[in-house]
Amino acid sequence: MTLFSVEGKTVVVTGGSRGIGRMIAAGFVAAGATVYISSRKAAEVGKTAAELGCAAVPADLSTEEGVCALVDAVTARESRLDVLVNNAGATWGAPLEDYPGHAFDKLWGINVKGVFHLTQRFLPLLRAAASPGDPARVINIGSIDGIRVPSMENYAYSAAKAAVHMLTRHLSQRLARESITVNAIAPGPFESKMMAFALDDPATRSAIESHVPLGRIGTPEDMAGTAIFLSSRAGAYVTGAIIPVDGGISAHGTTS
Repeated sequence: MTLFSVEGKTVVVTGGSRGIGRMIAAGFVAAGATVYISSRKAAEVGKTAAELGCAAVPADLSTEEGVCALVDAVTARESRLDVLVNNAGATWGAPLEDYPGHAFDKLWGINVKGVFHLTQRFLPLLRAAASPGDPARVINIGSIDGIRVPSMENYAYSAAKAAVHMLTRHLSQRLARESITVNAIAPGPFESKMMAFALDDPATRSAIESHVPLGRIGTPEDMAGTAIFLSSRAGAYVTGAIIPVDGGISAHGTTS
């Protein structure tokens, strides 16, 4: 069991109040880690933290002030950070002719700049936790929409997630010498606010499941298990990887 243990590690999960972020945070809490979750809405992140048994830090990570608030709050209580999960993000869908330019500004700000700036600001705590045998870990949440062309018209989202994947590779190359691994998880369909418009409708849900080679929507265990693997001794030699957790969609070239 020690091969996959994250017990005693300190973990920050952004966007941790719901969806994929909550799945990952819950998995780390259950595995014995000390977990901090952040989200823009104070009441929501506080409620989730109380339910999971972790710490809440309200922060809007699309702003410099929000990034600093989260880093300062964790730094005030911890001398090291073993795992940073950059999950906070947004999406935007609209027909091509109506797709607004400001959608790119919003999604670039939170989905890409937010990931970069938070990783940059947390480097002192990540470095304090890093060692050759047990690196500090950065896990960025990308998307299979950044790997293959989605059927939905979410142009800014797919472009931003593809950028997250390249940013992951670039950071991994720079930080490997400091014993900090950087990887990305590229989820397929999971229960989340972003997917609720589709998964809450039985017919649409069934249609999505029919395009998943494994025939089902992802579960919290699927997502948490991948993050825990990357954060444990089992994943210590993995860096610069983009791992699809999508039931085989990206490998088979099917669309969601």
